Amino acid sequence: MELRQLKYFLKVVECGSLGRAALELDIGTSALSQQISKLESELATRLLNRTSTGALPTSAGIAFMHHAQLALRQTEQAVIAAQKERTSGYVSIGLPPTTATVLALPLIQAMNERYPHIQLHIVETLSGHLANMLNARQLDLALVFHADSAHRWSTRALLDEDLFLIASPSAVDACFELQSVQIKDLADVKLIMPSGLHGLRTNLMAAFERFNIQPNIIMEIDGLTLLMDAVRQGYGATIQPGTAAARLGESGLRIRRIEDKHVIRRNFLVSLPDDDLSPSALATRVVIAKVAKDLVKNNIWPGAHWIG
Repeated sequence: MELRQLKYFLKVVECGSLGRAALELDIGTSALSQQISKLESELATRLLNRTSTGALPTSAGIAFMHHAQLALRQTEQAVIAAQKERTSGYVSIGLPPTTATVLALPLIQAMNERYPHIQLHIVETLSGHLANMLNARQLDLALVFHADSAHRWSTRALLDEDLFLIASPSAVDACFELQSVQIKDLADVKLIMPSGLHGLRTNLMAAFERFNIQPNIIMEIDGLTLLMDAVRQGYGATIQPGTAAARLGESGLRIRRIEDKHVIRRNFLVSLPDDDLSPSALATRVVIAKVAKDLVKNNIWPGAHWIG
């Protein structure tokens, strides 16, 4: 038995005619009649007396009508209760620093407009730390750069980001004179990179390994601000996604897109299993995906390509 069959039956009783009920329900009379017949077959009793002038409920139909009305009212109350629950609560979200620079404020604005009573707890830290926090159930949702199939996460690939070689204006690396920079051109470049806990570092090491290159990493810095300050001072170059490159583009730094289809950063929206998420967290997950998509489609997330 389906809820729509209850609605169809009650509409026929209300209208006193299958034809008029079909018009109001915007379905064919034949389809409506088939659904009523299916309902009667399941109940093993006739609910309507069909005549040339209309349709009237039988005694069984009258008894059934009262319970059907109650069932639909309870369903409506259940929907209202669920929607009310979705509008309030506490949701913890993890964002990597470069992702937070472009996503955090638009997400806060969207959540404030749509669900002003949901309290957000936003954690900004490295992708590897976010994965550990999610496993420890310290977060509801996170954007990470690796989808770990070993864990019972709900995972959705959202977007890919191009990566850029960034250095100070004084950098003399020959690759900056090239029109198109590829990962194989970076073997001798002095690089300042985040540590292995960072998802970006893992992706890049895999790219270097494809060319049997051991990158010249002279320093590891996990904080984005300090890392970029070291790059500005000319201690070395770095490789970062478009979000970092765009924020730094007006500071005089030299920037080259790495033209290699394998050198991208994929962003995954991950969460605890759906059964473990509150209605508020489920609603927030939908908003995160929508905000990210809008940022990409409106070219506000530089170097990003939507795949979600």
